[in-house]
Amino acid sequence: MTSAFEKVQKDPNRVIIFDTTLRDGEQSPGCSMNLEEKLKMAQLLDELGVDVIEAGFPIASPGDYESVHEIAKMVKNATVCGLSRAKQADIEAAGTAIAPAASKRIHTFISTSPLHMKHKLKMGPNSVIEAVHESVTLARNYTDDVEWSAEDASRTEDDFLCQCVETAINAGATVINIPDTVGYAIPDEYGRRIAMLFERVPNIDKAIISTHCHNDLGLAVANSIAGVQNGARQVECTINGIGERAGNAALEEIVMAIRTRNDMLPYTNGIDTTKITKTSKTLSTITGFGVQPNKAIVGANAFAHASGIHQDGMLKNTQTYEIMTPESVGLAESKLVMAKHSGRAAFKSKLTEMGYELGENAFQDAFTRFKKLADKKKEIFEDDLIALIEDEVIRENEHMRFLSLQIVAGTEGPQTADLCVTVEGEKKCVKVEGNGPVDAIFKAIREIEPHPDAKLQLYQVHAVTGGTDAQAEVTVRLSENGKFVNGQGADADTLVASARAYIHALNKLIRKRNMQNAQHMKEAATP
Repeated sequence: MTSAFEKVQKDPNRVIIFDTTLRDGEQSPGCSMNLEEKLKMAQLLDELGVDVIEAGFPIASPGDYESVHEIAKMVKNATVCGLSRAKQADIEAAGTAIAPAASKRIHTFISTSPLHMKHKLKMGPNSVIEAVHESVTLARNYTDDVEWSAEDASRTEDDFLCQCVETAINAGATVINIPDTVGYAIPDEYGRRIAMLFERVPNIDKAIISTHCHNDLGLAVANSIAGVQNGARQVECTINGIGERAGNAALEEIVMAIRTRNDMLPYTNGIDTTKITKTSKTLSTITGFGVQPNKAIVGANAFAHASGIHQDGMLKNTQTYEIMTPESVGLAESKLVMAKHSGRAAFKSKLTEMGYELGENAFQDAFTRFKKLADKKKEIFEDDLIALIEDEVIRENEHMRFLSLQIVAGTEGPQTADLCVTVEGEKKCVKVEGNGPVDAIFKAIREIEPHPDAKLQLYQVHAVTGGTDAQAEVTVRLSENGKFVNGQGADADTLVASARAYIHALNKLIRKRNMQNAQHMKEAATP
């Protein structure tokens, strides 16, 4: 498998796309994913064509270690990377976690700014330099591909940064990452910092320089591009720009900026841009973090035109108001894609076109729900199908499955929910009163499957498409003993979607609880 360094040597304008959705992105509050979800996203990222998948932080938890290890076994094309601090235990955990990968990398880091060294590390410059050399040297025992990061590089003194970079390369680092950890830099400043390293570090030609920019000032993508223009050949980014605080540089924005403005940004990458939309929507479904409508590239309004002047221009020539085509990022040209008279073959063909391959049982369940939806909606859009399919896929093999719901609501009361579900295949039904229909639904679920320690942290509803008959997509967040899970549900009936979302969250909570109990039993049994 060709390494990142070899790709850049072969093509000096090649930009390595390093995706950290599963590590930095997952650190966003409420964005944690279970193993199944991480594997699903890793497969999509591999199909998307990213060069490096930062799969997690193995030392952080047994679950993170397992996910990195399983991703390393599964990924076929991308390099699988594990993050570690400049500590022996971290590096050893990362090294063993990524061991099964066909192409593997350890990414180790330490803070280099005066502020971080004084208040966070409580270390002097000489100690940091020593830690840089020792950590990279140790990491090289596990893989020839080692990345070193200067945390808070944008607030690090130039002389010290140059010294650290030279030390890391001498110790064997093949990639040097210059993070704008707190989103403090502006493009000219960040670009000059990258150029300065090329001018002053004597062994800089032995490594790829990487960007990792946060979006606290809304400049993550601009800073990343400035870095590339000044010699960086790796960009660290995430799908939908998720990440700590205000997020990271968005992969889709960087890739489409290079593709659309190749006259000014004459660089190449390996991304299949037609898979961007599917990857974005899948991540939103898994995390419950919807994309803002006016988000570049993947927002619902990115290719929508409401102004009469704009519509007139679009009818005459689409290039008047669109600088890229919807098809280039994986959107269908036509909004109306299916109708109630569509048969199984047409439905299956459409799913294949959209990139979904379902097993027979999952397909039959999805087709049944599609027909029910088609009877309720005059128009069915691609977004409706995506919500329906994703909602079906994430529900396979769950502890509790939704069957039916009847609601009594209104001003007179009492508001009641008559809910039927299966629990491990056994049908259970209850009828419960509540303070409104949603409260009644959630109380009914709690009566069937008690979970007194779990608290509802978020209940969020948004319409998948326009119109009063639009499907509702509901996100529910539950917390239990400091652990958070998100559940999603989609249906033309908002209350049914609410029940599905809560049940999905509860199933995830039960799985997480069972895994934790199994771990405790294993530890107790260990002499």
